[in-house]
Amino acid sequence: MSDERNRVRKAVVPVAGLGTRFLPATKATPKEMLPVIDKPAIQYVIEEASSSGISDVLMITGRNKRPVEDHFDRAYELEDVLVEKGKLSALESVQASSRLADVHYVRQGQPLGLGHAVLCAKPHVGDQPFAVLLGDDLIDPRDRLLEVMMDVRQELGGSVLALMEVDPAQIHLYGCASVQRVPGSWAEDRDVLEILDLVEKPGIGAAPSNLAVIGRYVLDPEVFEVLQETKPGRNGEIQLTDALRVLAQRGSTVHGVVFSGRRYDTGNREDYLRSIVQLACERPDIGPGFCAWLKEYVENGLPG
Repeated sequence: MSDERNRVRKAVVPVAGLGTRFLPATKATPKEMLPVIDKPAIQYVIEEASSSGISDVLMITGRNKRPVEDHFDRAYELEDVLVEKGKLSALESVQASSRLADVHYVRQGQPLGLGHAVLCAKPHVGDQPFAVLLGDDLIDPRDRLLEVMMDVRQELGGSVLALMEVDPAQIHLYGCASVQRVPGSWAEDRDVLEILDLVEKPGIGAAPSNLAVIGRYVLDPEVFEVLQETKPGRNGEIQLTDALRVLAQRGSTVHGVVFSGRRYDTGNREDYLRSIVQLACERPDIGPGFCAWLKEYVENGLPG
């Protein structure tokens, strides 16, 4: 099925959430703008889309998200000051975010769930396949997950979800997939599975596997038709998982790529802090000094 109709050129990034897990920090600052070292979390996501060959990004926003828009725009006054002071390295870092992609914005209006947020993208996406990237999940660029998923779409068509094995005790926090193997070395080499069913945040003992759906999707535009008919589900929201389940059960092509690489979760406070520490330790400019301090702190200064 490899042809131009299967090529993914657009990405949708929902950023309309209220960020209640990070209050009071997110009272006036979008959670997507919380810094992960020296860049806001959302910039890592747009960089991933850009490095995967996607140059058209639609952000689904809500109230109080203007700082997200400003971040990916030019800041001429700041740039002029940096030029005058000869801070060219800082100038490059400021300009980098505005060069990543052609970024568009549409407001969700009401917080009716991820499925509704994706449905808001229909006028922009049209009848093209598209990627969805959730801002809570940062994927290490060295692992190129999105590119693999796009290759699967190019080869097999349909929709492609990112899956990750998690501790069975944690599976209730995720959408969960029931799967079967796809025959052939091409699929096996990429750890591609056929998805038979999906359950959104299953109860204890009700999960069909320990394969969780994480925040990367490559979707066929037929998902819009299903989302238009999807009723509110868990938490009274329109769930993307429910729509994808309908696609899988009615025989549409839905595959999963099992990801075993580096993922940094910024969706809650503890994981956010862990992600910062992991990424800081790997940075060549600050890693050595930070790791030395961290080692000394853990050995000598960690509160007991």
